[in-house]
Amino acid sequence: MNEQADGIDAITLEIWWSRLVAIVDEGATALLRTAFSTIVRESNDFATVLTNTRGESIAECSGGIPAFAGIIPRTIRAMLEKFPLETWREGDCVLTNDPWIATGHLPDITVVTPVFYKGRVVGFAGCAAHSPDVGGNLSATCRDLFEEGVCIPPMYLYRAGQRNEPFVALFLNNVRLPEQVLGDLEAQCTANRVCCERAADFLQDSGESDFERLSAAVLAKADAAMRKAIAAIPDGHYVSTIEADGVPGYPTRIHCAITVAGDKMVVDYDGTSAQVDKGTNCTINYTRAYSVYPIKCAVDPLTRRNEGSYRAIEVRAPECTIVNAQYPAAVAARHLTGHLLSCAIYQALGKVIPEQVIADSGGAPAFRLGFAGVNDAGERFGQILFASGGMGASSRQDGLSTTAFPTNSGAGSIEALEAVVPLLLTRKEYRQDSGGAGRFRGGLGQECVVQSLASRPVMMGMLGDRESHPAMGLHGGMPGAVAQVVLPDGSSASLKSQSTLLPGGRVVIRFAGGGGFGSPAQRDVSAVAADLADGFVSVEQVRNVYPQACAQVHGGAQ
Repeated sequence: MNEQADGIDAITLEIWWSRLVAIVDEGATALLRTAFSTIVRESNDFATVLTNTRGESIAECSGGIPAFAGIIPRTIRAMLEKFPLETWREGDCVLTNDPWIATGHLPDITVVTPVFYKGRVVGFAGCAAHSPDVGGNLSATCRDLFEEGVCIPPMYLYRAGQRNEPFVALFLNNVRLPEQVLGDLEAQCTANRVCCERAADFLQDSGESDFERLSAAVLAKADAAMRKAIAAIPDGHYVSTIEADGVPGYPTRIHCAITVAGDKMVVDYDGTSAQVDKGTNCTINYTRAYSVYPIKCAVDPLTRRNEGSYRAIEVRAPECTIVNAQYPAAVAARHLTGHLLSCAIYQALGKVIPEQVIADSGGAPAFRLGFAGVNDAGERFGQILFASGGMGASSRQDGLSTTAFPTNSGAGSIEALEAVVPLLLTRKEYRQDSGGAGRFRGGLGQECVVQSLASRPVMMGMLGDRESHPAMGLHGGMPGAVAQVVLPDGSSASLKSQSTLLPGGRVVIRFAGGGGFGSPAQRDVSAVAADLADGFVSVEQVRNVYPQACAQVHGGAQ
């Protein structure tokens, strides 16, 4: 007999649940195909979700940024407080980029559209995407939110199908790239419309009048799967502390205490650094999202994600800390703190379930470089170089090289970047010796060389960390290489600074490597030999950290 869930047999539930995911994935495809900016089209800095009428997510897109998908339902619930369910009309699109309501900093704009079926609201389609510009200064050095750009409270972009032209005119008058900004906003509306249409088609085909019965079933299944996974972890209190560069005068310290009791988990950040007057602060929404997602990856990686996946996990963070900053704190570079939460969580859980976690990733936090200026046609341009460091190694294999984690943004096509800005990447290759040594080696970072082809100076803004604090290893694994930017004059730049790239100038960008797992003395000699042959490690590193392999590897490293 098939197992029943809210009266839905197991086979039907699997088919319907798969279709829900297909709906949000089709919305994501529509966003990718219609977006104007390479940030969305090439680097996948977005997410799409489908929720019930209470704003509980019932399906999240397969690609994009999983943490965004975990936040959008909270954004929808905040919107429902301002716009009660009965006030929504067909054709509405409500948007916001308020960091305390949405995804944590101003460039991420969330757009929400009601799903109507037979004349009534049965759910919501939502998407969040990184806008190419929101005015202000995308920098870690801003002192408060007001310096960082335009903050949009929840308001109508479309009301009953009519665009809010006064808002659009006001907003676009405050951004540098109005055509791209508006194009991406319209693409988000298109993505939501596709989700709404397919959701209505699903209800028609399934015979369901709304999503209540199905949402109850999928939420319960996801919740049960997570609780079962947590219950398999021995009860206890597991603690870690992560140190990071932070900003001058304010180094970052993340204290993480995880308590497991039965099928529940509490993640507590008491003891973490105080909120600062720079942009590395996180809002609580962002902290929650980047806490529950790495836990989901570690303990329950296979169950589809929805609101139920996170019910068993409580996240606590004292107010006025960098993981629960209060308005109007600067938050433009909040990922430089938020991405580190995965490292703190895995260092803590590594004490009890080492086989399920990874060492620190060099891409946690992600290192972003923005380039802006005026091209020879007199047009403004602004683009972000998306590239990744190496992931941390696990108890089973080497870390993935040049792969984003815990974010899921991609590097995108370099050719697409070069087609829209006067820049040329003359080098983009694995960075030798950057992966932390261990029984399993950390993933390699990369080295990129960017040359300006512009006839005018290009402004380069850097948002990075791990300049002084490398990705740490686990269980005897060694740290990865730190990140570095070398300016045309040969000097090293602070990873939280702005610089000017003169015509013809070249900048060298070195992304951090991931931490190793296990003692380097335990690494298989054949793996060392393969790394040496591939150029992943140098003879010098073999000699220094893999002495057991010196007499046997190709090239005679002894």
